[in-house]
Amino acid sequence: MATTMASPPEQKPEQKVKHEEASLISRGVRARPLFDPEILRRAIKESFIKLDPRMVAKNPVMFVVEVGAALTTAFVIKDALAGVHNVFFGVQISLWLWFTVLFANFAEAMAEARGKAQADNLRKTKTDTMARKILSDGKFDMIPASKLRAGDLVFCEAGYLIPGDGEVIEGVASVDESVITGESAPVIRESGGDRSAVTGGTKVLSDHIKVRITSNPGETFLDRMIALVEGAVRQKTPNEIALNILIAGLTLIFLMAVATLPPYAKYAIAAIGRGSAPTVAVLVSLLVCLIPTTIGGLLSAIGIAGMDRVMQHNVLAMSGKAVEASGDVNTLLLDKTGTITLGNRQAVEFIPVNGATESELADAAQLSSLADETPEGRSIVVLAKEKYGLRGREVAEHEAQFIPFSAYTKMSGVNIDGRQLRKGATSAVAKFVTEAGGKVPQALAQISDRISRNGGTPLAVADGPRVLGVIHLKDIVKGGMKERLASLRAMGIRSIMITGDNPLTAAAIAQEAGVDDFLAQATPKDKLEYIKNEQAQGRLVAMTGDGTNDAPALAQADVGVAMNTGTMAAKEAGNMVDLDSNPTKLIEVVAIGKQLLITRGSLTTFSIANDVAKYFAIIPAMFASIYPELNHLNIMGLHSPQSAVLAAVIFNALIIVALVPLALRGVRYKPVSAGQMLMRNLLIYGLGGIIVPFPGIWAIDKILVALHLA
Repeated sequence: MATTMASPPEQKPEQKVKHEEASLISRGVRARPLFDPEILRRAIKESFIKLDPRMVAKNPVMFVVEVGAALTTAFVIKDALAGVHNVFFGVQISLWLWFTVLFANFAEAMAEARGKAQADNLRKTKTDTMARKILSDGKFDMIPASKLRAGDLVFCEAGYLIPGDGEVIEGVASVDESVITGESAPVIRESGGDRSAVTGGTKVLSDHIKVRITSNPGETFLDRMIALVEGAVRQKTPNEIALNILIAGLTLIFLMAVATLPPYAKYAIAAIGRGSAPTVAVLVSLLVCLIPTTIGGLLSAIGIAGMDRVMQHNVLAMSGKAVEASGDVNTLLLDKTGTITLGNRQAVEFIPVNGATESELADAAQLSSLADETPEGRSIVVLAKEKYGLRGREVAEHEAQFIPFSAYTKMSGVNIDGRQLRKGATSAVAKFVTEAGGKVPQALAQISDRISRNGGTPLAVADGPRVLGVIHLKDIVKGGMKERLASLRAMGIRSIMITGDNPLTAAAIAQEAGVDDFLAQATPKDKLEYIKNEQAQGRLVAMTGDGTNDAPALAQADVGVAMNTGTMAAKEAGNMVDLDSNPTKLIEVVAIGKQLLITRGSLTTFSIANDVAKYFAIIPAMFASIYPELNHLNIMGLHSPQSAVLAAVIFNALIIVALVPLALRGVRYKPVSAGQMLMRNLLIYGLGGIIVPFPGIWAIDKILVALHLA
């Protein structure tokens, strides 16, 4: 039923957002401990479900282990039915092989469960609200939000939910986006510009807006978030696929090597006349301990956890490839305003001329700025207060007439007590003074030029025909930015500042911030061409953006981080969305990407290295009865061939569980050179991977003997 737009019906309480139900990403995974009971229960259940051979087949290493476990189990059952007395050893081997597959499934399930728990919280926020669809005659029809289609127009006012993703085409309103970002502070959404995009499920707090819906049901931003965080659309990255091929190749090589051992053993026994051939359980144990089961069991979990860590920083990665690519970035493009600088110019200095004092200049500057609500105007009032003790005065009784800023006059000010106070562009104030019969001192132009050359903005101040001086406005570089950019340099990443400022201003800011290079007076085409040139030289490029004019560059960049407050075009073009709209977060994303790559490389090194100790445990155990000389290789002094094989298999299973926290949290990353990183990796995970299994297998052997299990 269509009604007029003048009196919209009251929205039902259940249709409104409940803050206690609002899903904060930061309160979802970030607040949960690594082994949260709920996540742990879900992961244990999924571990058994993943025993399905169709699921295990996606991981060639674990598939071989599962086939080996099934084969060993079958032979144990056959021996038991045949009345063979000593089947206990085979039973233990079989159980630990199944545990190995389960533990690998558990690692992957833990990573997935954290994302699914977060997705469940997000899903709770989805409600089928009622939308006021605007009809062609200007009236509106109350319909469920699920019936809205792209292109429909809806009307939203204070207290109502925005029924779907869209663009504001009329009006301005403050919007509560805590359901998406986790931030309680409202944001402004208005038609035109780069702050017109709105997200379904967010709440209008004040005023009203007209929104054009841009998504169909099931295709909203929240729907995509849910699918992404629960891993439903995660695809293996090229690096991960290459590593899978490598370990699958190693598995095939060792499989063929182990397959040749039974005939060789039979030939040796016949030739020497002593010893016994290795059993199926021992052969499978050897194969499982030879192939890189550790990294095979943890590889998928590492990739999922990498995306999860990005989400914990409130960044939505559209694919694992984007996260991984961020770790290989060579060039980082950063906007000056809001990223390198605070985003608003601040008054930092009053420079008097023409015989005026600083206090006199500060007083006039503050009076002319009392009605100026821009960040620059407020900073002038604050500077005068802090530096000269001048406080905002009550000017109503003086019949003050405030002159708002005009693009035509390029000035603002106040007429008070017969005085005409003006502040604005140097040329505009000079013209005002001349027309009032005054004379412009030569120092005004000199001071203004000096401020401009140093990257600042000069504002001249006049009292009628008399020039009082200049206000120095400056882009304030964010605290710690120089140190953060230096850490990027240590990673081998070049930082490039992009700005629309003139080259002189850009150079001054670039020097203060410590960036490696800058692109001044940049147009959308300039950004795109710069990225293409970098990529043509074999570099990977990352950048941030929030406007429609940034969309081409975001799409071209290897890592494009769009701001959630930006336009829908920017969010569709990038392969990541920062829900907090903090442009500097790109630096954290790069660090997370590098941590993902380092974690994968470190655990691969450890996995291959720790196989060395298993050779010393199993090879002598298999052939010592045929070749007693092999007992010299039993450097760990293991009790018996059976205890040696069983200890190696148990260690092989338990090490996967022991490394799950490291796979989920990631190896600690430090911004050092590639050579230092490689040396650190080899010393800790290469040498450590060789050393750790020796005491581990030795201790397990002693426990087995003490418990009479071998």
